Amino acid sequence: MVMDGLLIAFGAFFGAIFRFALSKFIKRIYPVRLPVATLLINVLGSFLLGVMIGIGAGSSWRLLLGTGFMGAFTTFSTFNLENIQLHAERQWKMLFTYLGLSYGFGIGMAFIGIVLGTYCAS
Repeated sequence: MVMDGLLIAFGAFFGAIFRFALSKFIKRIYPVRLPVATLLINVLGSFLLGVMIGIGAGSSWRLLLGTGFMGAFTTFSTFNLENIQLHAERQWKMLFTYLGLSYGFGIGMAFIGIVLGTYCAS
């Protein structure tokens, strides 16, 4: 049980730092109103989590990378806050574009990750 917590904490530490750095980098490259950084990070996280599931990662790897790293790397709370901000600003087109892209690409890339991981594992 203690080891499980350490695996999660270790993964989360690096996931949060990597998200912070990648988010700053993406925002510098794409200084647009649409929350591109969160979108790309969440879609990438969905894909990588799918690959991990597809290859059949063991429980320790799932805790370290899935729960820890990906849990801290991806960000549902920031996604929700950005949607609320777009709603408050009455940016309807951007709001629905962001929602559609996030869910569409997130689910799609998770599926592709699972298929690719399964293929690579066999």
